[in-house]
Amino acid sequence: MTQGSTGNPAPGGLEEAQRPARGQARTRILDAARALIREKGYSAMTVDDLCARAGVTKGAFFHHFRSKEDLGVAAAQDWAQMTGALFEQAPYHAPEDPLERVLAYIRFRRDLVAGPIPEFTCVVGTMAQEIHGSIPAIRDACRDSIFAHAETLEADIRAAIDKYGIRAPFDAKSLALHTQAVIQGGFILAKAGQDPALAVQSVDHLECYFKLLFADSAGVQPAGVPA
Repeated sequence: MTQGSTGNPAPGGLEEAQRPARGQARTRILDAARALIREKGYSAMTVDDLCARAGVTKGAFFHHFRSKEDLGVAAAQDWAQMTGALFEQAPYHAPEDPLERVLAYIRFRRDLVAGPIPEFTCVVGTMAQEIHGSIPAIRDACRDSIFAHAETLEADIRAAIDKYGIRAPFDAKSLALHTQAVIQGGFILAKAGQDPALAVQSVDHLECYFKLLFADSAGVQPAGVPA
């Protein structure tokens, strides 16, 4: 998703973002949770796994987190903060035209699909799929992350709709959420097929979809679509 969606920073992208100084052990546990959730999922991750990956004792874990569920909520919130910082500083905000900013965002998301699957998939998307019916506190934290990130796209989408006079049975909010549905769906396909190219193709289709929506009014030409 958080300002971080639906989010999938490339290897090193998150680590280079600013983190709050909340104690070395707590930070290592959250870093371990981020890696393990992407590698094996929340449900398969144990407290022993977390402690071993973070290099801390169980006493240190329970000093910072009341339970694994408490850690799950904190991991979603940490993901939101870290990805939010990354997207806020990203270059897709530079174009003057609002539609170009939206298209630049989509290309930025495509570029982030790099490396092994666990390195580009989304912590909150993974947890939401697993525990949406069983652990409401984590589900709600994941929802907040994904929806808040989508909200950061609404102003540019709304400005593009207004600028180019698009008349359609949808609004900027629903279209912003649709971007996250496609991106998260691409991650699922990549996991199921064990092929990152499936996620890239999904994002490419999303770019083409936006170009088709605005083709007549904005004069953008989707690749492969004849003039």
